[in-house]
Amino acid sequence: MPMARRRITSQDVARHAGVSRTTVSFVLNGVKEANISEETRRRVLAAAEELGYVPDASAQALASGRTRTIAMILTQDDPHPSASSLHFRIIEGLMEVTRQSGVRLLIDSVRQTEVSNTYLSLARTKRIDGLILSDVRVDNGALPELSSEDFPIVLLDNLPSVQLCSVSFDNRGGARKAVAHLIAAGHRRIALVAHAPTAFRGVAERLGGYQDALAEAGIPFDEELVRQGDYSPESGYAAASALLRLPETPTALFVTNDELAFGALQAIQERGLRVPDDVAVAGFDDHPLARFASPPLTTVRLPFEEMGRQAGALLLGRIRREIEPGRSVVLEGELVVRRSSVRQSDAQPADAPQLPT
Repeated sequence: MPMARRRITSQDVARHAGVSRTTVSFVLNGVKEANISEETRRRVLAAAEELGYVPDASAQALASGRTRTIAMILTQDDPHPSASSLHFRIIEGLMEVTRQSGVRLLIDSVRQTEVSNTYLSLARTKRIDGLILSDVRVDNGALPELSSEDFPIVLLDNLPSVQLCSVSFDNRGGARKAVAHLIAAGHRRIALVAHAPTAFRGVAERLGGYQDALAEAGIPFDEELVRQGDYSPESGYAAASALLRLPETPTALFVTNDELAFGALQAIQERGLRVPDDVAVAGFDDHPLARFASPPLTTVRLPFEEMGRQAGALLLGRIRREIEPGRSVVLEGELVVRRSSVRQSDAQPADAPQLPT
C-alpha cells in the first residue's frame, strides 16, 4: 500500500524561502503591520505555491483574528424567482471580488421574523468577518446594535438612521425618469403598482420618484391609482386587473418591478386592450426577459453586478479598517425605452426591424 504523502507545513515554506516561520505567517495572513518587504513577500508566496502549501483555516483565523469568510444574508418570505434572479446578478459581481481576494462567501436566506437574531448571532459568534445584508426593512432593530459594536456591515440599500456602509440605487431618480417618459408620451392618468410594502426603502423611493414626476407635470397624486403586489407576475396581474376595473381606468402603468409588469401586460391584453395604444406600461430593474416580453418592456436598467462589486470592495475595506463606517455608494439607473410605452406611429422606422435592446 502506498505511503500517505506528508502534509506540507509552514515550516517547509519558511525553509524553502529562506525566512522564519513567523515571516511566513505574517505574509500568508496579510499582516501589514509586520512591514515585510515586497521581495520577501513574493519569495514566500512563490515558495508556498511551488510546494503546494494549503494553510490551515483554523490556524489562520487564530493568527490573524479573521476567518477570511464573509456572509450575504437575503431576507424574504416566500421568495419569488424574480427576486432570486436579481440577487444572482448581485452575487456574480460580489464573487468577482471574493475570488480575487481569496475570501470565502457564505449565502443564506432567512424569514423577516428571524433576521434580527440571525444578524446578531453571526456577528457575535465571530464565525465571519463581515456581513452584506439585502432586503433590510427600515424598522429592523438589530442594525443600531451592530452599528454601535462596529462590526463590518454593508447594506444593499441606504438607511440614514444607522451609521453603516451601503450600496444603493438611485431608485427615486430612476422612477422619476420612467414616469416622466410616460407623461411626455401624453399620459395624465398614470397608475403605480409596487412590488412590496413601502417599509422597504427602495419601494418607498420608487413611489417618491413617481410622485415627483407627477408634481413636476402638475398632475395631482391619486391614492386610488396605487396598488401593491408581492414580487410575482400573479400579483402584477391582479393589481392591473383591479386598476382596469376602475370607473376611470388609467392610460399608463408604472410598475416598480419587471416581473409584476409581465403579469400586468397579460391582464391588459386579456381585456382586449392594446399595449401601448390603449395602456402603456413601464417597469423597473431590466429583468433579462424584459426585452422578450410582448411587447418588449420599457424599464429602468439597474447595474446589479456593479452593486455586488462595490459591496464586496466596501466590506473588505471595512474589515481591514481602511474605510470608516457610513460610506455610501449610489448607482444610477438608465431608462431603456422599448415598445410597451411607445406607439408604433411614434416610433422611428429604424426601430422596427431591430431586436430591442
